Amino acid sequence: MRAGLAVRSIRISAQAQAELASDVWSRRHVPVQLTAGGRTDGARLRYRGGHTREYPKKSYEIRLDSGLVLHWNAEADDPSMIRNALSFRFMEGIGVPAPRTRHVWLDVNGECRGLYLEIEAVNSRFFALRGIPYRSLLYAANDSANFERALSESGRRKRDLAEGYEFIEGDGDTLPRLCSFIRGIHRLKNGKLRELIEERVDVPAYLRWLSGAVLTGNFDGFEQNYALYEEASRQRYGILPWDYEGTWGRNCYGKLCPAGLVRVQGYNGLTRRLMQFDDWKRAYAEGFERLLEEDFTEERIDRLVGELHGSIAAAVRLDASRAATRGLFGGEPEVIRQYVRQRRASAGKELRRWVRASAAPAAVRVRVRGTDG
Repeated sequence: MRAGLAVRSIRISAQAQAELASDVWSRRHVPVQLTAGGRTDGARLRYRGGHTREYPKKSYEIRLDSGLVLHWNAEADDPSMIRNALSFRFMEGIGVPAPRTRHVWLDVNGECRGLYLEIEAVNSRFFALRGIPYRSLLYAANDSANFERALSESGRRKRDLAEGYEFIEGDGDTLPRLCSFIRGIHRLKNGKLRELIEERVDVPAYLRWLSGAVLTGNFDGFEQNYALYEEASRQRYGILPWDYEGTWGRNCYGKLCPAGLVRVQGYNGLTRRLMQFDDWKRAYAEGFERLLEEDFTEERIDRLVGELHGSIAAAVRLDASRAATRGLFGGEPEVIRQYVRQRRASAGKELRRWVRASAAPAAVRVRVRGTDG
């Protein structure tokens, strides 16, 4: 233990280090030894992340010979170092399965590399621990995973409707099934469209995930940074959070952003088609209202922030790799608190406008304490 946190120690050869450094975008793993909790295991290591691969302090994926896969995130763009952990705890609290996290120290060949967030990988072990039988698993690796027939930025027609997805597990028909589903939600209308969505999507679970992504402010979380799986029995799609560093008032580069940056209904083609049905739209609004009343409150979020922030405060003071953002660390609970306060106000008002715009004759009455002004 160091400053109250566990230590992960890596032994890596000079050759393996050189191989890693030769290409920061490589997906190849190199052999290492990992010592944790007094036990040493063989493992394989590689860099992970997007733009952060170019940063001096790298993030890693480690695969133990036992099958355990962990992500070590440097959280370089988050001066609080808790946004991912806070988001996943919030998601779990509202009924969305999310990766477990813990803050750890990382040593490499006896040299301290600083504080990291250790994140459970979404894989077969993740589902087994939660008793979720599944048939296939895909990662939404970039913003082409938007459930649309065209790319979000350019508007160019996709050559392959499965663009943006990284195949993790499944069979030879996993990607064709996804393409067929995406094609169907855009070709079908009315009752046929509803039948397809009900048959292929766990709608209540999808709406919970959508609410969580909206409330945490994850602008990138609707068209990428999620895991998509098929249930083993009913073969419906389920969706899980993946990368939530750019949340709670800061974007994925660590810049402050408006609390209302993410619109209340989020983004992507599946959401757009699903919300054409008034009862699902009302169900989403009612669930969203409950979260504003019960879960997404200053009191509840402040309690989680206090626990996470306090647990790493001593470590952040010791970590030389956090020197550039150390001055911001102490003020981050207030940044998050202000985000929650402003998000509650903006989301409540936006939700009311959105519901009133519905063509349904029976609109849900949205009343959120403390947001009426």
